[in-house]
Amino acid sequence: MDKRALETVEVETAFLVRRATSISTLKKIGDLDRSAYLLLHQIASHGSAGVKALADEFRLNISTVSRQAASLEQKGYVTRIPDPTDRRAYSLEITEEGLHELQAHKQARMKRIGNLLRDWSDEELETFGRLLTKFNRTFLDEES
Repeated sequence: MDKRALETVEVETAFLVRRATSISTLKKIGDLDRSAYLLLHQIASHGSAGVKALADEFRLNISTVSRQAASLEQKGYVTRIPDPTDRRAYSLEITEEGLHELQAHKQARMKRIGNLLRDWSDEELETFGRLLTKFNRTFLDEES
């Protein structure tokens, strides 16, 4: 492995995280923080899910996801669906209000990112998206 290339990826990843966090803190979009956005996106994309499944997906502990889910439920963005086989268990389902908030948030994020990447070619965007997806998936392999 090329050490210089690895060093570039390491430091550029650190800058990416810092700058992305800085932008989202300074220019908050709507009523969703990053955790809420990702939970709603997961539920909207893959269907209703229990807290344990969401915790496993995001590599978080159950109590963290439970707190985040309770906040989403309080805002009316998700609702609990009882598990018919285990009365103590439930799944979370996105509501119409949650879907609306998610879509509005996503559009604002895409506009912001689109502005940042406006000078990139379609080919560069395709390549970056593909490599970023590949990079994110390596974390799943690492934690297995």
